[in-house]
Amino acid sequence: MDRSSEMADFLRSRRARISPDQAGLGNDGRIRRVPGLRRDEVARLAGMSTEYYTRLEQGRAGTPSPEVVEALARALRFDAAEREHFTDLLARPTPTRRTPAGPQRVRPGLYLLLQTLGHVPAFIIGRRTDILAANRLACEVLTDFDALPATQRNLARFYLLDPEARDRVRDWEQIASETVAMLRLEAGRHPHDRRLADFVGELTLRSPEFTTWWNDHRVLRRTHGTKHYHHPVVGDLHFAYECLQAPGDTDQTLCVYNPQPETSTAEALQLLSSWTAPQAPTTNPT
Repeated sequence: MDRSSEMADFLRSRRARISPDQAGLGNDGRIRRVPGLRRDEVARLAGMSTEYYTRLEQGRAGTPSPEVVEALARALRFDAAEREHFTDLLARPTPTRRTPAGPQRVRPGLYLLLQTLGHVPAFIIGRRTDILAANRLACEVLTDFDALPATQRNLARFYLLDPEARDRVRDWEQIASETVAMLRLEAGRHPHDRRLADFVGELTLRSPEFTTWWNDHRVLRRTHGTKHYHHPVVGDLHFAYECLQAPGDTDQTLCVYNPQPETSTAEALQLLSSWTAPQAPTTNPT
């Protein structure tokens, strides 16, 4: 990933979404040739020279001070994920930031925690949105990750490339685009991840919507919210989800889908749980 190009595209996309009125600048009477804010307007809001901001946007300003980063984040109204991504783009790549090429392993304690959550859908997501482990209800509500080859167990792959996802996910366009934003955030954090670069290339070729969403430069770290799915047998399912990052390992996140108590979703999960429960072994008479 070309860091200078990524920096330029990211900052241009962020200033393009803010109008002068939103920024409190008003109309200065000049003909506007770009959507959103001009470079000189961003510089004025951030309290820096236009020349310096231009060099920063072009990746030629070196490493700015924390004060400059904070001023620019305020001017362009970065949220937490955008601040993180901007910091990642500014960082000088070092060998310690390179993503390991080998398969990612679930932390044993996190896997034990997943096993205690058999009553609700839950899964562990790793780098590149890989599904490292999923319980029975997660495989029933989303897709049977366990039945897939290990290299195909990936949340973005399911949402963007599996035709079944468009039937399973009620807000498919929103969820799929948010998943692309998660990959964008990770690409900034791991610019040397060859497997991620190859995956982005595959999605570019195979998903009609991916390129548009990728070029938006939106970034997202999923934390909590709501999800709506449609199961072919039990119907619509509504969840409040929580994504909990493992302490000491930012590359593993436990995602849990909780239904509201005493709702049709809670009842449907009980049915799914009973239908998919492992069968007790049959004892042969002696």
